[in-house]
Amino acid sequence: MNFIDRYLPPSRFNSVLESLPKQFKLSEIGKSVLNQPIYGIKIGSGKTKILMWSQMHGNESTTTKVIYDLILSLSDSDRSISVEGLTLYIIPQLNPDGAEAYTRLNANAVDLNRDALDLSQPESKVLRKVFEDFKPDFCFNLHGQRTIFSAGKKGKSATVSFLAPAADAESSVTSARKEAMQVIAAMNNQLQQSIPGQIGRFDDTFNHNCVGDYFSCEGVPTILFEAGHYSNDYNRNITRKFVLDALECAFDVIQNKIHLGYSVSEYLKIPENHQDYVDILCKNVTIKEGTKVFYNQEMAVQFIEELEGDKIKFQPSFHSFGDRIELLAHKTIDFEGSSRPLLFHFAQGENVDNEMFLGFY
Repeated sequence: MNFIDRYLPPSRFNSVLESLPKQFKLSEIGKSVLNQPIYGIKIGSGKTKILMWSQMHGNESTTTKVIYDLILSLSDSDRSISVEGLTLYIIPQLNPDGAEAYTRLNANAVDLNRDALDLSQPESKVLRKVFEDFKPDFCFNLHGQRTIFSAGKKGKSATVSFLAPAADAESSVTSARKEAMQVIAAMNNQLQQSIPGQIGRFDDTFNHNCVGDYFSCEGVPTILFEAGHYSNDYNRNITRKFVLDALECAFDVIQNKIHLGYSVSEYLKIPENHQDYVDILCKNVTIKEGTKVFYNQEMAVQFIEELEGDKIKFQPSFHSFGDRIELLAHKTIDFEGSSRPLLFHFAQGENVDNEMFLGFY
């Protein structure tokens, strides 16, 4: 079992929890809106405590697969990952209803990452209770990001992104936030060796109702992890390896206090994310819009993730067209001189023929 697909419903992942080795302490910590169990996993007995949670957005499954990889690594004495000196508390699927439906929101159509103050949802209350009872020294907020992001303006695709969330509207560098920045700087230094130029930094606009911002306000160093896109890796099975590498690095530098040797300026040098990518850029296409015909156009296509049965399908969808599109693309198709030129009848939101793009993603 290695969970290679993007769809990871609780019924599939819970089979892992049922067979955890004895060093992992599993407990049911609450229920979702639809009464599905929410589980917590505790491992280690070290002084420094790290709280981690994944899939608060149900369609962001990559970091849950990373948790599976982490469990395998910690179960194998021959693996390199160590949590000596640490205690980990992991919530692998905070939003099981969203994971089941493959939606960002929970079953009440609420974004759990905008519910830190209101605590209107049972899942939000579960996370807050664990935070208050566990009293972590660090929080790792595990997410996934779309294929649209670049690491810096017109940079490479952002395969992994980080953020040390702000603790106030001024984005002050509090002591807790500084320590989060130092850990991120250490992870960035490590990842640059394997994916140079593909690490980004999220915008730090303050929102007290975001969980990371709230925990940062509470004086706990909090790190947002975003699992992004690597070339042709739409199932994120290459990306997950880099996120696991980042976690291994974080555990090591925290255990040994190595991160304290890094600076805030090293964190700030990580380029900010920009929305500069589409999935496919088609060149030399003909576009019909009503009675108007546009020749030699460029057309941008973005994939929409749709759950069909127990698989995620990447449905090509119209993004925009024009004489020249000022966006980067993960794949470019030039139809000049093609025996099968692309003729597209434009309608806002219309899907593009899947057959045309079969084999391009």
